[in-house]
Amino acid sequence: MKKMMLGNEAVARGLYEAGCTFVSSYPGTPSTEITKYAAEYEEIYAEWAPNEKVAAESAFGASVAGARAFSGMKHVGLNVAADPLFTAAYTGVNGGLVIAVADDMGMHSSQNEQDSRHYAMAAKIPMLEPADSQECKDFTKLAFELSERFDTPVFVRLSTRISHAQTPVELGERQAPPLRVYEKNVGKYVMMPAMARARHAEVEKHIEALGEWCETADINRIEWGTERKIGVVAAGIAYQTAREAFGDTASYLKLGMVYPLPVSHLKELASKVDVLYVVEELDDFIETHCKKHGVSVVGKAELSPLGEYTVPQLRKLIGFTDVKTAAVTPPPPRPPVLCVGCPHRGPFYVMNKLKLAVTGDIGCYTLGAAKPLDSMDVCLCMGASVSSLHGLLKARPEMAERTVAVIGDSTFVHSGVTGLINAVYNQSASTVMILDNRTTGMTGHQANPVTGETLKGKPAPVLDLEALCRGCGVNRVSVVDAHDITGIEKALREELAADEPSVIIVLRPCALLKNVEKKPPLVIENCKKCKICLRIGCPAMHTAQSGATEIDESQCVGCGLCAKLCRFGAIREVN
Repeated sequence: MKKMMLGNEAVARGLYEAGCTFVSSYPGTPSTEITKYAAEYEEIYAEWAPNEKVAAESAFGASVAGARAFSGMKHVGLNVAADPLFTAAYTGVNGGLVIAVADDMGMHSSQNEQDSRHYAMAAKIPMLEPADSQECKDFTKLAFELSERFDTPVFVRLSTRISHAQTPVELGERQAPPLRVYEKNVGKYVMMPAMARARHAEVEKHIEALGEWCETADINRIEWGTERKIGVVAAGIAYQTAREAFGDTASYLKLGMVYPLPVSHLKELASKVDVLYVVEELDDFIETHCKKHGVSVVGKAELSPLGEYTVPQLRKLIGFTDVKTAAVTPPPPRPPVLCVGCPHRGPFYVMNKLKLAVTGDIGCYTLGAAKPLDSMDVCLCMGASVSSLHGLLKARPEMAERTVAVIGDSTFVHSGVTGLINAVYNQSASTVMILDNRTTGMTGHQANPVTGETLKGKPAPVLDLEALCRGCGVNRVSVVDAHDITGIEKALREELAADEPSVIIVLRPCALLKNVEKKPPLVIENCKKCKICLRIGCPAMHTAQSGATEIDESQCVGCGLCAKLCRFGAIREVN
């Protein structure tokens, strides 16, 4: 039976069919749905971990116990998980261990555009790269086989387009191998220097063996074209784009394994075409391999290392002259904004009003940097808001009275709490605002330790953020409602004036959660055209031709934030 599946859904199906029993991940676009779909299979235990490092370590533990285990993450999440994974390459596995990493070419939902293939080479962990949903399923199953055969974790590299595109998938039955025998093996799993030296030699052996395997593996194949003028080496979404651009006239080396890379296929294709192109988005990873082995190719000298490739771009850059550019008026830009009723809007309005400097973080609230809220000075990576503030204040102590760190509940648990411990231990007067909306919002409302339920929907202990902060040594912890503008301003003024670390927890559930009541829309009567209400940047509000502010009743959720700003009482509920 065939079914249309997202690439991420197909990876989850591959986990099921391969007999995987343990999944631990942290949500991150474009990888999130893998774990969401995996949780729908009763045979798979699936969880959201506090961060990618914990998720990878948990999956490693399940592998050592003899289970087939998996962890999924986006490319920047791999940075967080790199520590255990580099050493897991040394220890090897017991049950198969597969790590999916989804790169975000074009930065659709990411702060950078890094190329995860470099991690495979640096860690000496093999990496497969599927080009459609069928391969997402098949390569996931193959990854478990390779993991156990060659005693190594295996990466499956995805991309935004592969993860979120639907193509047909042939469904198979679940083949669940029994748990492998667990045996204590200090030399294999305890990475003290003496053991690690011996294990490094094993890593080199399995990479050499995998290199030999990939030379004959059918996932790396030459597809001969009708002409032998142009050859193309590509993998993943770049292969699909090249196929669409050049059709059947070109010949292709379609790569399913991108580390280690084959040599014999490459030389064979190069010897039979006039010119060989490497089509790969982001870095010149495959191109460098080609040149290392004396194969002349055309790559980044003609193709950009930035963003995603398009069919017209490839045809034009590689010499096709039949590219027709239609005269199309581009659509107006639609930058992302905080949703109607978002509880983050009030705190950012206050910070803008007080003209505070803000060290920001990763989440929905990153949009507080956009106008008219315009309340963010820096945003680096998950958890960095708290640590950045500490360093900033050590360099400029005088900024303590006008600078605040802003971080969400899930991100604080992910990697912000260690920054807070550092601020307390090393004594900076950091003021940290935790925007607790009771969910992991930006990636689609996943559960986390403060939500009171697990990925599988079971009740779970609720992490007490106030008690946690006090346990870190913070004496000044206050909790205020996200729509209490006056209370937020009062708390900020008080804590910024304190000469010790402090935390303000701004609490209100995300307006999009199913259990959050939507109130009737508000209306505006006798508007004075002062436009103060527009300073919160609510998408449900706009200026009419008359200059008065109007509310779109189809969007308004009745949060009442605008009414609290109106000095003339012109905004009210419908009677």
